[in-house]
Amino acid sequence: MTANTTFIPPERTLMGPGPSDVAPRVLNAMSRSTLGHLDPLFIELMDETKSLLQYAFRTKNALTMPISAPGSAGMEACFVNLLEPGDKAIVCINGVFGQRMVENVTRCGAEAVVIEDTWGQQTDLNKVEDAFKAHPDAKVLAFVHAETSTGVRNDAQALCALAQQHDCLIIVDAVTSLGGIDVNVDGWGIDAIYSGSQKCLSCVPGLSPVSFSDRAVEVIQQRKQPVQSWFLDMNLIVGYWGQGGKRAYHHTAPVNSIYALHESLLMLKEEGLENAWTRHQQGHQKLVQGLANIGLSMAVDEDYRLPQLNAVAIPEGVDDAKVRNQLLNDFNLEIGAGLGALAGKVWRIGLMGYACKDRNIDHCVASLGKILR
Repeated sequence: MTANTTFIPPERTLMGPGPSDVAPRVLNAMSRSTLGHLDPLFIELMDETKSLLQYAFRTKNALTMPISAPGSAGMEACFVNLLEPGDKAIVCINGVFGQRMVENVTRCGAEAVVIEDTWGQQTDLNKVEDAFKAHPDAKVLAFVHAETSTGVRNDAQALCALAQQHDCLIIVDAVTSLGGIDVNVDGWGIDAIYSGSQKCLSCVPGLSPVSFSDRAVEVIQQRKQPVQSWFLDMNLIVGYWGQGGKRAYHHTAPVNSIYALHESLLMLKEEGLENAWTRHQQGHQKLVQGLANIGLSMAVDEDYRLPQLNAVAIPEGVDDAKVRNQLLNDFNLEIGAGLGALAGKVWRIGLMGYACKDRNIDHCVASLGKILR
């Protein structure tokens, strides 16, 4: 790239842990004329976007909207609104993003009761049950549904059922799961959930869909202390993202990004949730078979591996970074490296949203095959 010239990016195939390929329809939507963030037409679009998010999350929660920032801000919004100094939260860690939950708990002045499991394994339900017995005063159970760092699907329904038995609020990370596998906010009784626009929704990065149950809203309204983040205080944001009627100015929403999110959610509804889940599963099976044909195996047990984020074992003696660099430079194909305990041991291959299609899978397998040969 030459300095002081228009930036024209190459056309990459994005098959890493995110962002994923963005559909042309979504890019087109983003390029439309900008409206004011309080324009009546834009407010109508906000209401439609909320309704489409409720469909994606499978919820009737009134407080459902996109946070005007990436998934990490959605995570912080859930924790800072529901936790106060002195509260106690049970946090499940079996990868990077469970660790980030702990960071949020402690920065709220709350106590984190940590349940750790081996990276690449599911969270052990027996350990969670033991934690509830040892800490009956726990206010929150927090866990990652789809652990992006390992490719593991935690048993969200079972974890939620445990929390409900102990009358505990539930915070769920659905950054990589929403739109790729079943997420059932109302059916599982989730109180606060956050996701990201750039994974299975195949939208541009920079927005974090969230949803809060009526019970969570009541907890937020009855806080003893103000939410420590002004920008993420749901008591304030609800005045801007409320349903219909007059809106109170809170911040200038990323108008064009919300055009893009609306279009991506529209595409998801047109396809149908169940059809999207099936497409991701079928793509996963095709990828697994193709990788097996070139001598590569999966790093996560079949019973709980994610179809949209595939952890692939790197063969002995193969240079992780060299292969990924060659894929990028020679084939315009991006896959992800392992993180933390799995660094240098796995590649993370994403099949998320618009990127989950036969052409991408064939390109990925063929390119890896050429390099490894």
